[in-house]
This record gives sequence, C-alpha cells and structure tokens, in this order.
Amino acid sequence: MTKTTSRLIAAAFSSAFLLGAFIKAEAGQASFLVDVQTGQVLEAFNQDDLNYPASLTKMMTLYLTFQALHDKRLTWDQKITMSENAESKEPFKLAIGAGRKVTVKEAVESIVVLSANDSAVALAEQLGGSEQAFGTLMTEKARQLGMANTVFKNPSGLPDPEQVTTARDMATLGVSLMRDFPEEFKLFSMRGFQFRGMKLRGHNNLMYRYNGVDGIKTGFTDASGYNVVTSAAKDGRRVVGVVMGEKTASLRDDKMAGLLDSYLPSASTATASATGGTPTMTDAQPTK
Repeated sequence: MTKTTSRLIAAAFSSAFLLGAFIKAEAGQASFLVDVQTGQVLEAFNQDDLNYPASLTKMMTLYLTFQALHDKRLTWDQKITMSENAESKEPFKLAIGAGRKVTVKEAVESIVVLSANDSAVALAEQLGGSEQAFGTLMTEKARQLGMANTVFKNPSGLPDPEQVTTARDMATLGVSLMRDFPEEFKLFSMRGFQFRGMKLRGHNNLMYRYNGVDGIKTGFTDASGYNVVTSAAKDGRRVVGVVMGEKTASLRDDKMAGLLDSYLPSASTATASATGGTPTMTDAQPTK
C-alpha cells in the first residue's frame, strides 16, 4: 500500500467518523454528575453520546485563555482587536464594532456573564491566528485533559456539524478548569458585570435560584437543545454536573436542580488527592 493510498483511506475514515458524529449528535438528552473530591461518578445517563456543545464550548476557550495568562502570553489589561469576523457573530456579543479594542479582562468577563461570541472569537484569533487554528488547539487540549470524544471547530459554540462533545467530556472540562485555574475559576460565580457604563446581567438562572451553585456555563442552539455545566458546593462537598439536550431552559435547570438535590448532600467531604489536585473521575457505576 502506498503512502498516498494510506492517506486517502485515513481521510475517508475521518470523514466517515465526522458524518457519523453529525448523524448521532441530535440534541439527545444526557446527564452526568461527578463528586469533585473523589472523582466518583454519581449520575450518568447517555454520558458518552455525542451532542453539540453550543456555548459550553467557551469553557475551553477560557481554559486556553487562562493558560495563556499563566504562561505570560497574555495579560489581563492587554488590548485585543475585534475583527470583522468577530464582530459578525450573533446573537450575544459586546457589539463594539470591528476594529475597536477590548481588554482581555473585559473579553473574559463578557464570555463568563454574557456568553459573548465576539469576545470568544477575538481571543481565539489573538491566541491561534484564526478560528480554525484555535479549534485545532482546543481539540488537542481536550485530548490532553482526557476528553476522548470531543472535537472543537470554533471558540464560540456557534453551529458546526463537526463540533461535538459528550456529557462526560464536559464534566471533565469543568473539573479541569477548577483544578488547573482555581483563582480564575472564581470568575464563573459572577452574576453580572459593568462594561463601559452598561450593567450586564448573566442568564445562568441556577446561580439565582439554587443555593451553592457557583458556575459554570449554559449553552443553547437549535441543534443542541438547552445545555448546562454546573458547579455546586455545600458543607465541604462539591460536585460538577452536566445536563444536555433539554427542550427548554426551565426543564434544563429543573433537571440540574433535581440532580443536586439528590446527590450534593451525600457527596464526599474527603480531601482531594494528596498532591492537592482533583482526582480523575472513576468509571464506577452511578450511585442511586
């Protein structure tokens, strides 16, 4: 077999996988809940089925941004430019106009609170040169974190049939953000922020209705349904949960609240691993 033939077969296999992912990723309902202290899986339903992440994607955009800040490739007060491409992203955005600048801090806060698509793209272009190149970096980081079934194609989560994930992988990303960037993770508890005289309120309603919830991210497109990754802590216990593919935002939030009611009170108060990190989630059977 020639090298050319091998490459063609590999390309065909890759295309077949992506086509299969597109067919299967149909906003199927899925949920997953993990005890952050021990890594024990507390709830799992369709946890490895492919779904569209929608704006949950921005969790990885922020992960790579936080990494760049730690590596001194970015600073919080550094100004980045909104390209025409970034400015074109609807619906949620800062909408300051192409060619204008925001600080990295403003971009990050607008993603956390407003899920601003233009800010996500501006950061991606700053760090990766283009959305496509940044998507490759996102997928590479996903593999490093153990997200075996996730493919990223853009930094915002706007529809792309090849951008897929699972409930398990999104929980892995949530726990990784908490473990690797504990100070920056506190930003996910923001309920609003001020941007150049405007007071902007977040739309993660679980932050307002459920005591102990301190992040992380919501997401919705027509293809994905209503998604959420949630971090909650109470009495020394902490869990990260994922709900995907619900029909309405209220059904999504009710589902997550029910999971927290069921499992947070009995989650472990044990100290995390001896190294101070968060344990890798085990593949044990869910606790019922």
